[in-house]
Amino acid sequence: MSINIAEQLEDNEQYDKAYEEYKKVYAQKPKSIEVLERLGHLAIMLDKKADAEDYYSKILEIDATSVLAYEQLMDIYMHTDRYKYYIARGNLHAVQQELSHAISDFKKALNKAETDAEISSTRFILASLYEQVGKTNQAIDEYLRFLDIANEHKLCETVYLKLGQIYVNENSIVSAIETLERARANGSDTNNIKENLAQLYLRNNQPDKARELTQDNLVKIRSLLDEGDNQAAFKILELNKSNYKNNAKYHSLLAQYYFNTSEWEKSLLSVNEFEKFEKNSPLAYQMRALIFEEQGHDFDAHINWAKYNLARKDKEVALNEYLSAYQFKDNDIDLIRNIAELLEDMGNKPQAAEFWEKLTIIEPDNKKALEKIAGFRDNIGDYRGESEVLEKLYALDNKSAITVKKLAKAYEKSKNKEKSLEFYNKFVSLSPVNEEYEQAKAKIKKLEATEFEADEGFIGKIMKLFSKV
Repeated sequence: MSINIAEQLEDNEQYDKAYEEYKKVYAQKPKSIEVLERLGHLAIMLDKKADAEDYYSKILEIDATSVLAYEQLMDIYMHTDRYKYYIARGNLHAVQQELSHAISDFKKALNKAETDAEISSTRFILASLYEQVGKTNQAIDEYLRFLDIANEHKLCETVYLKLGQIYVNENSIVSAIETLERARANGSDTNNIKENLAQLYLRNNQPDKARELTQDNLVKIRSLLDEGDNQAAFKILELNKSNYKNNAKYHSLLAQYYFNTSEWEKSLLSVNEFEKFEKNSPLAYQMRALIFEEQGHDFDAHINWAKYNLARKDKEVALNEYLSAYQFKDNDIDLIRNIAELLEDMGNKPQAAEFWEKLTIIEPDNKKALEKIAGFRDNIGDYRGESEVLEKLYALDNKSAITVKKLAKAYEKSKNKEKSLEFYNKFVSLSPVNEEYEQAKAKIKKLEATEFEADEGFIGKIMKLFSKV
């Protein structure tokens, strides 16, 4: 008994014997997709379609993304079971990320469904697909229809939680609460439902209701802090210190307790502990911002509100916060750099250049700022201005081949033949013999044979334009 024997029998067109041999191999290797594929193929050839369906279904239990299995099942169901045919085709389209086609297939399957089990399972998948394509209202409708016919279904808890999350995403906390309360009333009164509902009650400023439901000490602490019962909350915090010392949420609650009791420095220390476990969390920046506001540290508050909004991908609000901080301290190097980088990231290069220039006033030797200014001036055609900035970079590092080459090009564009040749020659002296070296040598040769007219410069060009008006 071996797969080699089965293959040899198949090659010899002894399909009945090959099929029986593959079945023996399968008994020893029930997770072998290769064997299942051969069995499915031979079963179809031998007109054993029920067996073929079973084998291809088993492949999907092992690999739910098997295109071959879905295609073969579609062929099997084509003329015998249109419901299963559309289900297989819908799953195939879902695997291939063709979600709109998958939705169409499952809607067709729904029209062919005959039993409550078929209808409910199809509606569940259809709702999930609507979620994936952002059709929230259709997803809600399908989940609700699922619940109308499947109160005893094992997926009911999942559906209630999915519905609740959709309502949360739509900023409808009350609807989410009503959904999970309905789950409790209809037999899905599980710990998972209760804990999720408790979190919703916290968000809806109903800490007493959250505390009634939860078995989680941290949720109880949060509910007490939200109610202002700081001492009761601190008692539970102290009792659970050893259990939660590595828990980020515990440290955020400790920070909230110290905030409530106006112990600002301790609150900040707790935020630092929280951040050890939750790197770059928006919550850390939000907590610091609130603490600094209470202390009257406006500059630090705006900085942290900016970082909070950056963590949430809200660049416009972050920029406004950075600019507000700049009003309090216009010589902070980190702040100026952050503003310049954010403006650049948002595509506002002219204003970004202004802040890079502000940075060079404070730090004349800041290479990054000088490079950014030089690049901006090159982009707007101010080649003389670019040369001036690059000369500063060259003074900082006269061995930088990159700076030397940029200077050569800038002087060439501003039609300063002498300086351009000077820096192309310097580049040749610094560069290894490679393609750039050869290009520079060719450029030198061309420049030496070229006569330039004097360039009136960037300002001169602007004045010339005005004189034509």
